[in-house]
Amino acid sequence: MKVELIVLRELHMRLKAPFETSFGVTQDRRILLVEVVADGLAGWGEVTAGETPSYNPETTGTAWHIISEFIAPRLLGKTVASPEEFPAMVAAIRGHEMAKAAVENALWDIAAQHRNLPLARLLGGKLDEIACGVSLGIRENPKALVQKVEEELAGGYRRIKLKIKPGKDVEYVSAVRSAFPDILLSVDGNSAYTLDDASHLKKFDDLRLLMIEQPLYWDDIYAHSKLQSQLETAICLDESITSYRAASTAIELGACRIINIKLGRVGGHTEARALEQLCRSHSLPVWCGGMLESGIGRAHNIAMSTLPGFTLPGDVSASRRYWEDDIIEPDVKVSSRGTIRVPEATGLGFSVRRDLINSLSVRSEEWSACTVGV
Repeated sequence: MKVELIVLRELHMRLKAPFETSFGVTQDRRILLVEVVADGLAGWGEVTAGETPSYNPETTGTAWHIISEFIAPRLLGKTVASPEEFPAMVAAIRGHEMAKAAVENALWDIAAQHRNLPLARLLGGKLDEIACGVSLGIRENPKALVQKVEEELAGGYRRIKLKIKPGKDVEYVSAVRSAFPDILLSVDGNSAYTLDDASHLKKFDDLRLLMIEQPLYWDDIYAHSKLQSQLETAICLDESITSYRAASTAIELGACRIINIKLGRVGGHTEARALEQLCRSHSLPVWCGGMLESGIGRAHNIAMSTLPGFTLPGDVSASRRYWEDDIIEPDVKVSSRGTIRVPEATGLGFSVRRDLINSLSVRSEEWSACTVGV
């Protein structure tokens, strides 16, 4: 693949409803899309960074800077035999995994089109449909949360994840467990707790949870190993797992029993596949986390979730849960059985709605191999 053109677009999209976590409340999203053209084929990726550096150090603004000033110049005019070569091409850029992932994933889209394969098959995926869970933001009171859980269960979702924070945790989750004693239920602390809260977090052991996701410091694997030894409930690591090396450390220290793989957080499909293989070799289940993506990011998540190690329902839900109008067609839909059918078309498997993307774009920039003289 000879890279001919890179286009970066910022879209402003409004969620159908506010989404609250321990970080704060989000409703208006600034989403960056990367389009790469190579050998006449267009591939798409999405930067999954947030508007603020609360989930990790990256933001929409930093990703724009890194892609435009450092990644695009390294890639334009180059011939890339496989997307797996891309991480080495940008290895001199420390961090900024979400910016890198968007570009690399666009290359995977192109590679799948070259091979006339669905992206899921090129990645090594085996599933024809994936099981879906749903992530619910913090509600004003336990009753409202129970009502929302009931709605999502009626939609067929196979796993319910509840965002929690100090003051809105055990009482809220207990109300849901009491109302729905047999559902697959988990919680996500998004680093809102410390080791001093260990005795409080141990109360979740009575609620038969699938997992407690990232309760402690976002960058501290060792602290989670100390907490996991005190809990019966499995800890799942999210923010702490930024690479294969971080996952290896977590496994060695016994810091978790489940790992959440997010494409953006780990740098793209190449690293995600390596992580999946590592976890599978240690019999650690993995699942795909969400970052309030548009349809392009969601399509990449679907493809990744077909890999054999993804044995737990992920946060890959229907387009209509988040957006009045998604930027792909058809919309991602969840069946009454709580599954998403993996598309069979080549590449991402969905059509990109260029007209809608253009209408939602607030800025764009493109770089051509011709104009930069390479």
